Amino acid sequence: MKSTLTDFSSPAVAVNPLERSAAPIGVFDSGMGGLSIVQELQAYLPQESIIYLADTKHVPYGERSDDEICQLTTQAVQWLHAQGCKAVVIACNTASAFSLTPLREHYGPGFPIIGLVPAVKPAVLKSRSKVVGVLATPGTLRGSLLKDVIAEVAVPAQVQVLTAVSPALVPFVEQGEQDSKACQQELERILRPLQQAGADHLVLGCTHYPFLKNSIRAVFGEQFVLVDSGLAVARQTGRVLTDQRLNNGQMQTAGTEIESAKQPVVKLQCYVTGNANTAQPVLNSLIKSFSPVFISVQQADIEFMAASCVAQH
Repeated sequence: MKSTLTDFSSPAVAVNPLERSAAPIGVFDSGMGGLSIVQELQAYLPQESIIYLADTKHVPYGERSDDEICQLTTQAVQWLHAQGCKAVVIACNTASAFSLTPLREHYGPGFPIIGLVPAVKPAVLKSRSKVVGVLATPGTLRGSLLKDVIAEVAVPAQVQVLTAVSPALVPFVEQGEQDSKACQQELERILRPLQQAGADHLVLGCTHYPFLKNSIRAVFGEQFVLVDSGLAVARQTGRVLTDQRLNNGQMQTAGTEIESAKQPVVKLQCYVTGNANTAQPVLNSLIKSFSPVFISVQQADIEFMAASCVAQH
């Protein structure tokens, strides 16, 4: 069906090239997991400001229908576009699996949209046991992106890919309980079969899962090499911005400050679709490891409508 999205291209994105390059990058996830991508973006592109949108009202996405995932993702990207973002990173493997292609077709090359694919390729290339584990959501396992990369990379290399899934893991992160005993017990339950089957690399196929690294290591020690997409996504975002001349012109160099002491640049603005007061302490616990310049969580005014998916049927 045809898209019902409003065309925000004229008013939302600054026309002046210098103004547009100074616009923020939008980052979207179904919940707080995408902050693992924000961490990598801020380390790799420290001159960029970020607007982060977490759809905490509808998290988790993994068990929702394909159409619903596409609808929710479409409206989130539309909202970030309307805020004046110069590009969007869909920091959710499940949302990328069902929405990336139609959204790129809708917005065209002038509005870059970067998606996620589980980091199977580097795990396959480095595996010595020829067995790789993938920890993913139900939605990511259903989608074509993971299946395609397994067919293109793992099968020719004769590497066996084993998958593990648990709907309980994302809620542990969303509730700030990623280091709890209950979380570690669940990881033991679902990952022990992969370890016993000889997997030497574990692909973290959801942006929530890098926040589980401490718990995975508490249970398994160094038995798995943990692999995620964060740095690769940050590098790809940097390449896309460079190719389209959208890098923020205010570059950080040694011995210089990129922020005015009188008017500091807001580096990270966070919005949620659910309760902002509930989200604030969880977000604080997740971002403490990389301490961005940050302001408080705000509630995003998004009216979700079932007719807004851009997918073709």
